[in-house]
Amino acid sequence: MTGSGSGRGRRIVLWRHGQTAWNLERRFQGTTDIDLTEEGVGQARRAARLLASLKPDAIVASDLRRAAATAAELAAITGHAIAHDPGLRETYAGAWQGLTHEEIVGLYGEQYAAWKRGEPVRRGGGELETEVADRAAPVVLAHADKLPDDGTLVVVSHGGTIRTTIGRLLGLEAHHWEGLGGLSNCCWSVLGEGARGWRLLEHNAGTLPEPVLGDDA
Repeated sequence: MTGSGSGRGRRIVLWRHGQTAWNLERRFQGTTDIDLTEEGVGQARRAARLLASLKPDAIVASDLRRAAATAAELAAITGHAIAHDPGLRETYAGAWQGLTHEEIVGLYGEQYAAWKRGEPVRRGGGELETEVADRAAPVVLAHADKLPDDGTLVVVSHGGTIRTTIGRLLGLEAHHWEGLGGLSNCCWSVLGEGARGWRLLEHNAGTLPEPVLGDDA
């Protein structure tokens, strides 16, 4: 699932939601439906002004409130309707959800260590990362396929889901996905369509993507 390689010049912007209270408390949110903080709304508003200048053709978002509210800021500027899809929700992590990082390490230390080593782990009895990619990546590709040539899709989702989706679209083996690193609140990554499929152009960006100039362009 690495793209068509048709060279249509499409672009996918994967945008993480703004700050929540659980982000501040370092609690694992997963599929728990948490609202943005006031600062999170401000983050989304500022980022939306930047992303709007990319002239996106479409917006698709997780239906969880933190992602939907983030997407709404961009929709208000662009006038685009938002397609909400539960396939873009964050990883379901069962018993881990609601726990702080310290509590997870204390209660599920072996499971946490195995996950960090890149082993397939059902964190808290929840989803495997590959299962998250199985549901999220097809949603992204289906919406990207509707873009015009050189079109831009903005996907508003969650840190874990975005990382697994990028890994899948780039054709990376699952144990390498952690190497992509996390996204800060309201930052984004950009995939561009090349002759051999999707390429990672920007990662964890908070300013407008710049074209690559030089030998590697």
